[in-house]
This record gives sequence, structure tokens and C-alpha cells, in this order.
Amino acid sequence: MRSHVKLSAVVAGGLVAALAGCGGTTGPSTGSGGGTNTAASGDCSSAEVFCVGLVTDVGKVDDKGFNQAAWEGVEEVKGELGAQTKYIETTDPKDYAKNIKQFTDTKYDVIVTVGFLMGDATRAAGKQYPNTKFIGFDQFQADPVVPNVTGLIFHEDQAGYAAGYLAGLMTKTNKIGVVLGQEIPPTQAYAAGYENGAMAANPGIKVSKVYHPAGNTAFNDPVWGAGEAKKMLAQGADFIFGAGGNTGNGALQEAAKTAGAGDKIFCIGVDLDQWNTLPAAHPCLITSAEKHEKEGIGTLLKQIKSNEIKPGNFFGTAGISQFHDFDSKVPADVKTKVGDVVKKLEDGSLATGYKP
Repeated sequence: MRSHVKLSAVVAGGLVAALAGCGGTTGPSTGSGGGTNTAASGDCSSAEVFCVGLVTDVGKVDDKGFNQAAWEGVEEVKGELGAQTKYIETTDPKDYAKNIKQFTDTKYDVIVTVGFLMGDATRAAGKQYPNTKFIGFDQFQADPVVPNVTGLIFHEDQAGYAAGYLAGLMTKTNKIGVVLGQEIPPTQAYAAGYENGAMAANPGIKVSKVYHPAGNTAFNDPVWGAGEAKKMLAQGADFIFGAGGNTGNGALQEAAKTAGAGDKIFCIGVDLDQWNTLPAAHPCLITSAEKHEKEGIGTLLKQIKSNEIKPGNFFGTAGISQFHDFDSKVPADVKTKVGDVVKKLEDGSLATGYKP
């Protein structure tokens, strides 16, 4: 199996200052990405300045998960596009609209909003500001579509299925677990794919699953995530999949500090290759169920700059990441079997069983 696997689409996240009264913080126009931005202090109302703003879901832009991946996607192409970039971190869901308005008020060309829960605020802003382009990350666009809003979505169930299939083949206890953020379509897809993939590989397996209660901390509660993972590990689970921003990260880190981590206990990251973002999970992090968010964000920003963007939905690719230091611990026959499953997911000959 390739050490880095993509699953193609089957169909067509410096100084931080408080943002008073807007439930968020705003980041610098020169963020964590590289490259020189000659328009860094330009006037976004000018046709000559291409401005891209990003509003996170609740959590930080360096959450080691989907907010971070989205921002890194913006930063990776800003040099190529000559873009001025800036982010706002949301701290309370009630401030989604206010935070978006910070960018519309200053005439940003593009606004990237991160997370399913921002969908309504994004569509409303799109209708109110028809001359601004919006990219809604993880936001499925139902008919009638808003002409200036494009949803960047993924088949999380496919990535989850491949990760679950791996866990199903490698478990020694026949017990695995998944700790999730709030129960919304993306987390549901991850969970269903993971469970179905595990059962396809190992019909006798037991999958424990828990969602964080809805609320402001659903994706930013590592203590809760750690506690739930600890319960599953105590009940014999030897694989923990953390799928829920910092909440899931807490679960991964709990597994990483458990006796037997890396030998008898393994964990699976989410959204991006968390080997690169969450070193604390290295002792157990065998792979990640990965959405190629940076690639998708970059593609859509380029399409906007070249006037080729289309409204509706754009499917990004998903996959499982490298095995990194665990490559030698994954048996050759397991790699072969997982690789075969990935190919079938890619060509559409294998359904995950997830029904949105």
C-alpha cells in the first residue's frame, strides 16, 4: 500500500489582539504561512488588492485540526495569488455572523468559513453580500444554492472506513473506540465509516462510540475527550479514533500516555495528518483519517482568483495518512488488504454503508 493514500471524490483554518464585541480574536495579515505578501497592508476595497479572510469555528486557528488545516490552506497559496490574508477566531457560536461581518465591512474579496455549524451564517452573508465570494468548509450547499457560496465538502465516511478497516485487522482485543465532537454530519460520517470498515474487516469486533454534547466546547474539550478515551481503554479498547478537534486530541493524548502505547495501544488522528501537528500523540499515532483540506482550499481560492469558481458543492479528496514510525509495525498483508479497500473506495466499487 502507498504510504500516503488519497481517496478520490466519487461525485461532482504573529500577534493576536482581542476583537472587542465580536466574540473572537483576529490574526495578522501575515500568518503562519511563508512567502512575501506585497499587498499585506492594502485597502481591500481596491480592485487591485485581493483580500482573503477566514473565520474559524469555535476554537483556535492552531487547533491542530480542521481550523488549522483551513488556515494553512489559505496561507499556502497567498503568495501565488498575491493575497492579503487574515483570520478571526470564534469563541462563541452566536458570533459567527458578527465575525463574518468584520470582513464584509472591510470589503474582503473572499471569506472562508470553517465548519458545518457556520453553514446558516455563511449562506445568510452570501445573500446579503452578493459581490463577496464565500467558501464554506464542511458546509453542504442544498438547493437553491446561493450564487456566491461554494461548499468545500469531503467523503469523511471513506477516510473513516479505511481507518476502521485497518483497526479491525490489527486489533488484538476486538474492541476499538471513537471519541467525537458534536453529532453533526461530518462526525456522523467519520463514525459510520469507521464502524462499518472495522466490521467489514472483523465481524466480531465491538466499536464503542461517543459524541460530545452540543455546546460551545463540543470541539474544544480535551479533558472530556481524554476522560471518554480512558473509559474505553479501561474496557479493553486497543484503538482510539479521535474525531472532534481539540476534543478528539484529548482522546489521542490519553491513549498516547497509556501503558502499552505503540505496542498494544494505538490511536488514529483526524482531518489532517496529525503526526505533523500533534507530537504528544506520537507514541500511539499509527495513521490519520485525513481530509485534504489545504489542497481543497487552495484549489477554490485559485478558481476564485481566475473567475472559474462555481456555486454549489466542491468535493475535496480524503484518505489515510502515512504510518510514519509505525510503518514496520503494520504487517505486509494488512497493508495489502487496506490498499485494496482504498482502491475500491477510490473507484466507487465499494460503498461505506453511510447514508447521509
